[in-house]
Amino acid sequence: MSNDTSTSIGDTSNQHADVIIIGAGPTGLTLANFLGMYGIRTVVLEAGDDLLDYPRAVGVDDESLRVFQEIGLTDQILPHTSPNHMMRFLGVRGRIIADIAPGHGAFGWSKRNSFIQPLVDRELLRGLGRFGNVEVRFDQRMTGLTQDSSGVVVSTVSAAGTAGTVSAAYAVGCDGGSSTTRKLLNLKFEGETESTRWLVVDIQNDPLGTPNLFVGCDPRRPYVSISLPHGVRRIELMMRRQENQAMVDDRTQLRRLLAPFVPRPEEVDVIRARVYTHHARVAARFRVGRVLLAGDAAHLMPVWQGQGFNSGIRDAANLGWKLAAVAAGSAGPDLLDTYDVERRPHATAMVKLSAQVGKVISPTRKTVALARDAFFLALNRVPRVKRYITEMRFKPMPRYERGAVVHASKRVAPASPVGRMFPQPRVALRDGGEVPLDTVLGSWFSLLVWCNPPEGFLDGEAQAALERLDARIVEVRPMTQLHWVSGRELKRGMVVGDVDGDVKRWFDARPESVVLLRPDRFVAGTCLAQDVTKLCRSTLAALSMGQPVAGPTHRAGTRGRSSARTRRMGSSDDRAE
Repeated sequence: MSNDTSTSIGDTSNQHADVIIIGAGPTGLTLANFLGMYGIRTVVLEAGDDLLDYPRAVGVDDESLRVFQEIGLTDQILPHTSPNHMMRFLGVRGRIIADIAPGHGAFGWSKRNSFIQPLVDRELLRGLGRFGNVEVRFDQRMTGLTQDSSGVVVSTVSAAGTAGTVSAAYAVGCDGGSSTTRKLLNLKFEGETESTRWLVVDIQNDPLGTPNLFVGCDPRRPYVSISLPHGVRRIELMMRRQENQAMVDDRTQLRRLLAPFVPRPEEVDVIRARVYTHHARVAARFRVGRVLLAGDAAHLMPVWQGQGFNSGIRDAANLGWKLAAVAAGSAGPDLLDTYDVERRPHATAMVKLSAQVGKVISPTRKTVALARDAFFLALNRVPRVKRYITEMRFKPMPRYERGAVVHASKRVAPASPVGRMFPQPRVALRDGGEVPLDTVLGSWFSLLVWCNPPEGFLDGEAQAALERLDARIVEVRPMTQLHWVSGRELKRGMVVGDVDGDVKRWFDARPESVVLLRPDRFVAGTCLAQDVTKLCRSTLAALSMGQPVAGPTHRAGTRGRSSARTRRMGSSDDRAE
């Protein structure tokens, strides 16, 4: 795959940036897009000479698609996805024991989508070409990392032996499960490695052509068969004790393994075949001073819920705006502590869920597998439980009880929306047309108000605080009131219509009428109209923000080409996420 952002690297010695990102996997590239959007000088260092060109992850969820929407790349990424991807579990006798088909989500996108990761990664890389403040350097293996109170210095070496250093205020290790960053920080990678091994085979010109994802919970050999975009089929098989990579490299033996799953295995066009071991691990900390971890460098999980890739994208969305605010001097460095506080518990929950699902899939004793089948078939007879499984309600959603949020009391109410992601319904514009809510919220903070002209209740202190947050003020009204103009409307305000009543229903279920949203669309705090000043004051304190925030509207001219060099990258199990 060619890359259209190629230029020379130039001198790599002693160059300074605001942020260094180590690893050009999806997490690092997404984070770089956020920092590029916010005008932060960023250098991405990648040990390989190009992006990995084979599929790894195969599932992207609605949260990640919303993130790609925020960085302006969904139009480029969606052609490499298939939405509404159903997951069907087959028991011992091929009988369906469970379906997962969650459909369209409240965040504006399909909850389960298959995708081709190398093509999506390539679009994330191309997206960096929009920003003159982001540079991508391939063939730069990190050899050392030092930090002090003033910044971070990363030492690198190329394949030809050319050494260099890059300095910055902060660094983020997105360099995969075998992260050099994590090792240099002497951080424990707590958890376990599964004893079972799995063969992953990617096939071009899909020999089956059936849609969706099938999980064969067959004790003779558990397997997975996945339809991917562009005519790619993935087949995953549990390996037996005597089977290994050398056996898989023998095409005759590989065809024998594939024979039960494709009609004519001798005709399949294999992209790659590799044996993997699954890990369930979380780093002891996600931040050490001026260095942070994200993606697989921070957490590894079995593949069964397709959440390794998505967890890394969540990391980037959570960290991107915080790094931007701190690097721009708009917030104190304590804001970066909230990244660990918010993301590590949720990543840990995802690791545990993925490991548990793996245990459901992989029993190799027939009696255990039959008991499992009977259990799930019994659950299917209870409509409420069946919906719980089908709609994937068991998936732990991010909820921040501590961190960069303002709760009304120390004891967090279970139904409180604070620390949760706000939904994304469609809204109507005054000048015509309908758009997703995020389009009008902008890319930084926003104050969302239900049907109450904000100029009537925002006092001077509240308006000053919102200016420090660079917050866009959005009033959502019923469609009947969309075009009514009050006597005095805020210059920073915007009025939109509630197309399907979704926004009203959200406010109907809660006592508050005002919501303060963070750049990552999580609710920072809620209140009644009269309490907005108090909420703004508390939010500024929670975010360690003392100066005006350098949000997207403040960024300097960043349009331009990134400085990058790409060559074909060799295969490696140390996959940067």
